[in-house]
Amino acid sequence: MEINIAAPVQEPPLDRAYVVNMSIKSFKGRKDVEVHLFRGHWDQQELEAYNWSIILGKSLQEMEAGERDAVRVIMEAFTRAERDRLVQYLQSRYSGRLTSINSAALPFPVPAGVVPLADMPEDENHGRIHLEKVPHYPLDFSVQGFYDLSAHPPILQDDQI
Repeated sequence: MEINIAAPVQEPPLDRAYVVNMSIKSFKGRKDVEVHLFRGHWDQQELEAYNWSIILGKSLQEMEAGERDAVRVIMEAFTRAERDRLVQYLQSRYSGRLTSINSAALPFPVPAGVVPLADMPEDENHGRIHLEKVPHYPLDFSVQGFYDLSAHPPILQDDQI
């Protein structure tokens, strides 16, 4: 399993700035399925504690609905410590099932129009994994993953059957 943790080009304006994805060798009949991990829940007090005027140029009260998506994208991200614990957990629990774990910092300012992963629709190709529901889940924060099966080749092609 390959682990790639990219250092930020410049220091992010807050520590909650790291995204993580993993690639599962075999998942729901597809190979090397990329799963974008995110925090499924957060504390309202944490959200209100950040100075969004400095981070995104506007306070929460000044933001329009679409601009608040950037706030939610940030709140779905991990701190450096959370990222490190998550990578360690994935590496120890799923090392034989994963081909890679990747992490990078969000770009700041977060681009307009970015959709929070929690808002991505689910259907026959798109879905969520709830890691926090796995027995003996050791982390003290919720981790979910969003995947798109249509972006990955099937394990068996029609000519291989």
